[in-house]
Amino acid sequence: MFKDQRGQSLVEMALLLPVLLLLLVGIIDFGRVLYSYSHLHLATQETVRLAGLGKTDQEITQFAKGYIQIGDAANLQVAISPNDQNRSSGEYVSVTLQYPIELITPLLSEVIPNPFQLQADSTIRVE
Repeated sequence: MFKDQRGQSLVEMALLLPVLLLLLVGIIDFGRVLYSYSHLHLATQETVRLAGLGKTDQEITQFAKGYIQIGDAANLQVAISPNDQNRSSGEYVSVTLQYPIELITPLLSEVIPNPFQLQADSTIRVE
């Protein structure tokens, strides 16, 4: 006796497709965040290097906004400590870059605040 199983594959696919798509979008989102953090970290290191060479805060901020290639540079927040009037040779200067990343995974946006704030900082000695 044979049973009619022509719709079985369609039902299984309909049940698993949302889970597979959610997993795929989550992997893509994780890759975007990881790439953006790596780029932000590299930008922080390059930016703090300029601060160590004695550039002004305005020049450092312009360089950081021009260096970022992960989205709109207007969303980049640059914090420099201490400011250029209080920096002297032999002391340390720190640069912190913060950038918001918009998540595209639907359920992940419910758990993690959206946009997700990426932050990287670096410190160097002033020459």
